[in-house]
Amino acid sequence: MAWTWRDDDPDTVVLGDNLAVTAGIPDGAFRLIYLDPPFNTGRTQRHQRVTATRDEAGRAGFGGHGYLRESGTVSQYNDTFEDYWAFLEPRLREAHRLLDDQGTLYLHLDYRESHYAKVALDGLFGRECFLNEIIWAYDYGAKSTRRWPAKHDTILVYVKNPDRYFFDSTSVDREPYMAPGLVTIEKVERGKLPTDVWWHTIVPTNGRERTGYPTQKPEGILRRIVQASSAPGDSVLDLFAGSGTTGAVAASLGRRFLLVDENPDAVAVMRTRLPDARFVEL
Repeated sequence: MAWTWRDDDPDTVVLGDNLAVTAGIPDGAFRLIYLDPPFNTGRTQRHQRVTATRDEAGRAGFGGHGYLRESGTVSQYNDTFEDYWAFLEPRLREAHRLLDDQGTLYLHLDYRESHYAKVALDGLFGRECFLNEIIWAYDYGAKSTRRWPAKHDTILVYVKNPDRYFFDSTSVDREPYMAPGLVTIEKVERGKLPTDVWWHTIVPTNGRERTGYPTQKPEGILRRIVQASSAPGDSVLDLFAGSGTTGAVAASLGRRFLLVDENPDAVAVMRTRLPDARFVEL
């Protein structure tokens, strides 16, 4: 089917190739674009959701009570590319085209590709359009004894126009001071603005927002991005939508969204998480 996107379209989730989707979107349609592409780890990402039901005949668990564990469906996607940059670069070019003059791109990667991405985005946007390198630090997973364990992701932030980009620090949720004894009581009560290093846990295993989708990002990370780089009523785009965190946060903050993913497992998760959105299959 032919695809087009208009300013007055409702919140939408598209199952299909994101390049095919962007071809039907006019220039400058979005104030904020968040991209969380596969990290090129060389393996298939899998996650099986497990639920625990209270049953005294089951295995002992929290509080000494018995629980029966039931394995659910397995979500997975391929994270292996023979030529990763032949895949990603045309999507970055489309992101640049689709940002409006006050728009901002957030590109979320890990240590395997972030340095290549910085060089590519300098060439595409211009070095003067580089705004930040955000480090999202967390602590989970295996601990290596043969190197420093990798416990962070990198989010590269570029703006379309360095003289006109939108950034609203007053709307961003503040965070506690790490050394509250060194500042006034008033500052402790107000909290401080985040820096470019974000300490934030992953999505908890039994957390409210957990969907079971592999590599799901926490709402707290996307909330900070959406608050800072868009205003209520603005349009937000995510071309690698996964579990739909960008859409869930955008909707809660009064932004409009277009989410795209080619994985049916992802769209199935989003149908549950975003029941009010329009769903389209290309």
